[in-house]
Amino acid sequence: MESKEFLHRVDEWDQKVILKYNGIGGKPFTYFLKIVSFFGRETIWFILMAYYLFIWYYPYLLAHICITFLIGVILIVPIKRLFERSRPFERLENLNVLERKPTSRSFPSWHVYNITSQGLLFGYLLSSLIFTVLFLIFSIIIAFSRIQLGVHYPSDVIAGFFIGIIGFFLSVFLVSPLFLELIKFFEQLINYEIQYYRINSWLFEKIWYIFLCIGIFSLILFISSYKMLKGLYKKLKAVSL
Repeated sequence: MESKEFLHRVDEWDQKVILKYNGIGGKPFTYFLKIVSFFGRETIWFILMAYYLFIWYYPYLLAHICITFLIGVILIVPIKRLFERSRPFERLENLNVLERKPTSRSFPSWHVYNITSQGLLFGYLLSSLIFTVLFLIFSIIIAFSRIQLGVHYPSDVIAGFFIGIIGFFLSVFLVSPLFLELIKFFEQLINYEIQYYRINSWLFEKIWYIFLCIGIFSLILFISSYKMLKGLYKKLKAVSL
């Protein structure tokens, strides 16, 4: 089978599946999937990175979370630009978009990469097969949510899932150990005693550090909710007019 014919068949299958499951389950199920889908965003991982750096310094976790996320950026962004695949709602007129419309390209799914790679990571760090299986099941639910909400084709989420597995292995067995060594190198250059595995005492001693942490976490939350707040503002403005 030629590549063009194969891609054509995949595209036909994508359209058939997404139209079948778009909005399935009604409003309560859609609302549940919108909440679940949030866990595939980068907000949680930014918060964890900031927490394990500024609040509860834990270089091992920090290195693995940072690198797993960074590998996702390195892999996903170029692939999105290479394929330049339109979102389903940009092509299918009878498709209902049940969440805020994403502005990035469709292939592959960033949400599914995120939850798959980080879920495998936490299963690995906890040394628990049960947690690993639960995280993978959660990844499948999030993958389905992206289809049901009308923002991704099935092949987008399948690709995101497998790239997430690749990202996990690259992070844990190759890049994260090197990054951890780099962190240890910079720790040796610091003049004050580093506080490991406990709440940073500067949170209770230095007012500038308190404001720094508040500013960082506030910035993360603002960036993650900016588009939503902007859309809400436009709706309120339209109603007032």
